[in-house]
Amino acid sequence: MNRIKILVVDDEFGIRAGIERILKNHTISYPFLEDDIDFEVLIAETGEQAVEVIDDSIPEIILLDNKLPGIQGVEVLKYVNAKYPDILVMMITSYASLDLAVEATYRGAWDFVPKPFTPQELKASIENAAKHLYLKRMTSKLHQDGKQIRFQFLSVLSHELKSPINAVEGYLKMIQNRDLGDNLDDYNEVVERSLVRINGMRTLILDLLDLTKIETGSKMRKLENVAIKELFAEAVDTITPYAIQKDITIGIEHDDDMVVFADKEELLIILNNLMSNAVKYNKTGGEVWLRASCVNESWRLQVEDTGVGMTKEEQKKLFGEFVRFKNPKAEGVNGSGLGLSIVKKMVEFYSGGIEVHSEPDDGTVFTIVFPKACQE
Repeated sequence: MNRIKILVVDDEFGIRAGIERILKNHTISYPFLEDDIDFEVLIAETGEQAVEVIDDSIPEIILLDNKLPGIQGVEVLKYVNAKYPDILVMMITSYASLDLAVEATYRGAWDFVPKPFTPQELKASIENAAKHLYLKRMTSKLHQDGKQIRFQFLSVLSHELKSPINAVEGYLKMIQNRDLGDNLDDYNEVVERSLVRINGMRTLILDLLDLTKIETGSKMRKLENVAIKELFAEAVDTITPYAIQKDITIGIEHDDDMVVFADKEELLIILNNLMSNAVKYNKTGGEVWLRASCVNESWRLQVEDTGVGMTKEEQKKLFGEFVRFKNPKAEGVNGSGLGLSIVKKMVEFYSGGIEVHSEPDDGTVFTIVFPKACQE
């Protein structure tokens, strides 16, 4: 339940008690919020008390009468605007003082509620204020999240591109200066290291392009019947050179002649990311199993490895963007930290779900269920 604090500032007991009674058990629901909104009502009889409550509790909405003992409502309004500009202030005023209410809106009041008012009129005004408040919060959060993502993007970009570029530049200067002599064979390791660095940069750039296409909705989808046998063969062919380097054995299991209706490119992105991780974080001489099967008119994709595994805490963060883990048993493993985030978004295209089961030193199993009919 989302709770909004409302401060009622009025010297009339009937007004205070009436508003408190109306809002006490009132809730609001909006399609853009998972939980309903309810209200906590705070009370102040004077402007001085209002200032104390505001400083102590910082309400989100204030219902403020102008005619108060001591300092007037407009003075309280000035104080709020100067110190707490995000608080929504709604002036409570009689019909005879509408000119004052209009003037108050020019001075920073968000709205005004003329009295006497019915419970329905008060609820409608409060609901408008609550909607405005939460939409403003959501906009602010999206803006801040966007800043954070851009910051993370630039951090990753500066590290993942700057470092390998510097390394490749250093290797090329070694070749240019003939630091290892004139025998070309002596430079094979330097060339190999350069190619590894370049491949890492290519992977990062491709991951960023995939993510950008997904986030902007610009990725074109081509849905068609895809033979799992051919799909697996292509995915395994892509990862085999890397698997050979680590002496990793790849096994395949799937229902005979299994066909699924999907975008082949999307499935390959999913498989390539999962298979790449399964090999990268595996142990020398380990195994990777790629499986697919039809289960209750849906189909299941599973990638299992015998690698270094993950802790429960690491699994909770696994599908975030730019998430990378340091494991001493997987030294030298490079990546953009975007692969599994991309996988999750791709799976969501099909209203599917993805689960991970892993234990440190005991391998990892990724299981994806697509709630789409498959053909055999």
